[in-house]
Amino acid sequence: MMKINLFIPTLNAGAKWNQTLAKIAEQTAVFHRKILIDSGSTDGTLQAPLLDDWEVMAIDKKDFDHGGTRQMAVEKFNDADIFIFLTQDAIPADKHALSILVASLENNAELGMAYGRQLPHLGAKTLEAHARLFNYPAQSEVRSLKDHEQYGIKTISCSNSFAAYRKVAFEEAGGFPKGLILGEDAYIAGKMLLKGWKMAYIANACVHHSHDYTVKEEFKRYFDIGVFHAKSKWIFEHYGRAEGRGFQYLQSELTYASKNNPLALPKSIASLFAKWTGYKIGLNHKKLPTSFNKFLSMHKHFWHST
Repeated sequence: MMKINLFIPTLNAGAKWNQTLAKIAEQTAVFHRKILIDSGSTDGTLQAPLLDDWEVMAIDKKDFDHGGTRQMAVEKFNDADIFIFLTQDAIPADKHALSILVASLENNAELGMAYGRQLPHLGAKTLEAHARLFNYPAQSEVRSLKDHEQYGIKTISCSNSFAAYRKVAFEEAGGFPKGLILGEDAYIAGKMLLKGWKMAYIANACVHHSHDYTVKEEFKRYFDIGVFHAKSKWIFEHYGRAEGRGFQYLQSELTYASKNNPLALPKSIASLFAKWTGYKIGLNHKKLPTSFNKFLSMHKHFWHST
């Protein structure tokens, strides 16, 4: 049986944290280690029930780096065959969610990584629900480098909110990079495929995970995605650009909102424009002063190191 280490970065995990821990405690998967990487929580995150068998790796909030922090944790706790990453607000939908994800790697030696389906949180709003339904459909699939002609940049679409990595493939791909504003999951997925590995989307391994972003937050988030793509141009070279995927999303969201909640259409239109504008500005962030980039960004700590 493969050894599994589970990693969750935490910072003031909030109201859903106890639900996340309770669902992890119910999992049929057997974990070799369960590790929290905490960035200085002050809300009782580390005093939550069900943490007795967890190990805590504490770092300073100012030192958090999406890729670098996770890489540091893997290097410290690398005594496993599979590394699973969750986020603190990703709640397993049933007791088999993590074992199903692991089984996909155990049953297919060509897979370097697998990520699961993200369902909207219970009670999610219209646009929040659509984002998950569009990006995480009900059909599983396996993708490799040759699929970039069909899928474009979607080929390396994945999320560290719920993903599992084979140690051998993870190390061969160079691990998570340091110094990215975000996107360490798509980055390593792209590197794995270039090394000849495949990746899988496992639709029957599910967590509840979604966000009700404001229009302003959507702008900032997509600005950061633009920055990530601008600093990782090799992704465009090997997998294509993101604009086509964005147009598909626009059509899908407007149709979904029209059918399910027409009152959400004004926010949908404003949000879609904010995403497009933020992304385009992010792609061209080098033309702007660092202080302005920091103002536009969701991840402001990133700009201290640039």
